[in-house]
Amino acid sequence: MSQYVCANCGEGSASWIGRCPSCQEWNTFKLLKEAQEIRTKKVEKLRITPLSNIEILDTNRKPTGLFELDRVLGGGIVAGEVILLTGEPGIGKSTLLLQSLKNLNTLYISGEESAAQVKERAVRLKISLANFNFSDTLQVESIINGINELSDKPEIVVIDSIQTIYSKDIPTVPGNVTQLKESTARLIRLAKEAQIPIIIVGHITKEGDTAGPKTLEHMVDAVLIFEGDKITNYRVLRAKKNRFGSTDEIGIFEMIELGLAEISNPRAFLYDDHTNVAGKATVGIIEGKRPLFFEIQALATTSFLPMPRRVIKGVDYSKVLLIIAVIEKHLQIPLFKYDIFVNVIGGVNIKSPSADLGVASSIISSVKNIPLNSSAVFTGEVGLLGEIRKVAGQDKILKEIVRMSDQKSYSSLNLKNLKDILNLF
Repeated sequence: MSQYVCANCGEGSASWIGRCPSCQEWNTFKLLKEAQEIRTKKVEKLRITPLSNIEILDTNRKPTGLFELDRVLGGGIVAGEVILLTGEPGIGKSTLLLQSLKNLNTLYISGEESAAQVKERAVRLKISLANFNFSDTLQVESIINGINELSDKPEIVVIDSIQTIYSKDIPTVPGNVTQLKESTARLIRLAKEAQIPIIIVGHITKEGDTAGPKTLEHMVDAVLIFEGDKITNYRVLRAKKNRFGSTDEIGIFEMIELGLAEISNPRAFLYDDHTNVAGKATVGIIEGKRPLFFEIQALATTSFLPMPRRVIKGVDYSKVLLIIAVIEKHLQIPLFKYDIFVNVIGGVNIKSPSADLGVASSIISSVKNIPLNSSAVFTGEVGLLGEIRKVAGQDKILKEIVRMSDQKSYSSLNLKNLKDILNLF
């Protein structure tokens, strides 16, 4: 019995079909004698090993060349760890890899850039190439066999990107769902058996998700997201998943002429503009173990549309809608008459609920057209009943505000209820 398989998405069919019902592509079904191959496979025996007899692998972390990256990973890279690095095109993923791995014996496998392009970037960034080896081999079987045959094994392997890697055993084009899963599975097996960490670069779709099947995120040990607005200089590295560390820490970088500069100043995202302007609020949040401060700007204008516009950037859209509803309910401010725009300066995304109070304050300030005190820092979570709740790590934020008081006159607002904001105007 023969079977036909779509070369684009891997959809199977007992007979040839002109158009794939899954991916809607035409003339992509190819003949595959898969049924015969399945019958020839032997059933494997169940292997059982007592956990008490298993030796724990070496979990000593190997630090990279960037402290901010090590912070996100939990102190460095673990032997045999597989890391998926994602981010929008042009955000600086390749720059991050070159700078962070310059001190490690690295095998850089790229299907998107030539060796000359990679070297040109490294020379521009003034990075030593002594520890880098390059390969444009994209067949996963050749990559695995080649690494196993090397007498001098690399300390780390980079795959840039997984969408260009393919297996000869899968009759589909590179980047296909089946190819991605099979290639990743084989690379993970290599990393665990040879105890060589592997960094896999994955693309980001226009919706902001990792391209390819979501199962890739479940297969790897860590998922790092490199984000930021390309028109600004700041970049943030987050851990969406980390089997060997916490997912709370973030790394902050600034894109300069010589690459990525690490940022340790918690006020890096604040500007030295001390003017009081309506709609501007400074928020303090905790990311991992350190406090950070951001500027939130809100603009409320009279709407002439049946459904007022809500444009949100840098904070969760649904959370801002919730805060707007709470303001309307408990403060009786008719926000349904206004188009509301909210933005976090610096092109970063704030995940912490600590920013709720700052978002609410900036919106109210813009509606009333009365500026908030530029020396005030807002931190707190807004509940559905209008209460302002203390957030985890708030004491650290307050201590950091006191520490920075010599540089800039900050004061903390200890508000209990959303109605207390009205006393600021």
